[in-house]
Amino acid sequence: MPDTPLLIAGLGNPGADYARNRHNAGFMAVDVIHESYKFGPWKARFQGAISEGTINGRKVYLLKPGTYMNESGNSVGPAARFFKIPASAVVVMHDEIDLAAGKLKAKTGGGDAGHNGLRSITATLGPDYRRVRIGVGKHADKGRAIGHVLGNFSKADEQWLVPMLSAIAEATPLLVKDDDVGFMNKVVLLTNPPKPKPEKKDKE
Repeated sequence: MPDTPLLIAGLGNPGADYARNRHNAGFMAVDVIHESYKFGPWKARFQGAISEGTINGRKVYLLKPGTYMNESGNSVGPAARFFKIPASAVVVMHDEIDLAAGKLKAKTGGGDAGHNGLRSITATLGPDYRRVRIGVGKHADKGRAIGHVLGNFSKADEQWLVPMLSAIAEATPLLVKDDDVGFMNKVVLLTNPPKPKPEKKDKE
């Protein structure tokens, strides 16, 4: 188990008006992790809210930037530097319109694909942090991408969103082990359990 603490930052926009937005999928994921493990209370620090806990013996910090999405790096960067956490031990959870709704991918590094939160974090940490991309799908009209992510999840979305958030929390110990592939595979398995095979009838 790595000795370095892990910083898991969920991205979103602060305030009740944005709470159910697709853009706030990262906030939602971190909230469920917070509820699922014995983390301390949220405290106002680093222009956001931070909570401290331990998962499988490793110190973990949860962070929700309060800076609005396009300045997320102003919260994540100072927190990582204060706790002396390298980019390789920073996990950013965020919405992803280039993934179908209900799909998830974990990766390290890469571009920001037009995501303003990632662009801000890359500017302060460099690109080599870990990302958990939570698919929210895209609007059929490409010109309405901003309206799509700033729109609320629908009742129909909750049928996949609630199991997805629960699966992310259940699989988080694999993130803590730096096993991003194992984490991703477990989330897929939990959200798409194999169908039982039909029983073979005995020949008479």
